[in-house]
Amino acid sequence: MKLTILISALILGGLLTLSYAIYLRKNKIARNPNLKVYDFSVNDIKGNKVHLSQYKGNVLLIVNTASKCGFTPQFEGLQKLYDQHKDKGLVILGFPCNQFMNQDPGTNSEIAEFCQLNYGVSFPMFDKIDVNGDKAHPLYEYLKSNTRNENYRNIKWNFTKFLINKNGKSVKRYGSMAKPKKIEKDILQLLKK
Repeated sequence: MKLTILISALILGGLLTLSYAIYLRKNKIARNPNLKVYDFSVNDIKGNKVHLSQYKGNVLLIVNTASKCGFTPQFEGLQKLYDQHKDKGLVILGFPCNQFMNQDPGTNSEIAEFCQLNYGVSFPMFDKIDVNGDKAHPLYEYLKSNTRNENYRNIKWNFTKFLINKNGKSVKRYGSMAKPKKIEKDILQLLKK
């Protein structure tokens, strides 16, 4: 009986320690105004580590994507934006996410093939990640915590977009309903600066 209580106490203590560590990590990211997108590393869709500092000086549009969603056709508009403005300094970064009704269940290679074959996606795509919850990628913790004028913290659905200025700061967040063409004016303003 004493052994069972001891084991239970150790397990509970371990879980509390883990929860506290996750809390500290998230709050360290959320409360650090000096962080920029360039401070993060991610894996590309082929599993290679990418330091986002390689995009310094560019305007970024970071999007959580899904292949089987009602908003999936936005890939076409995103690709058009990329084609029209990549030579001026726009980079779109796509992050597949399967957290919303399992709308991106495929492997990274299946997702890459789908995006290329169906929408001609040539902008950088990355490893499938979580954008909410305890396993949310630190980049998304930063984005959710450091984008002004938001009434909600968590990502509500696929194709939420974050606009990042040339200095690596998140300046605006757009919901899933915002089509890429509607964002173009804001992108152009940042490209001119």
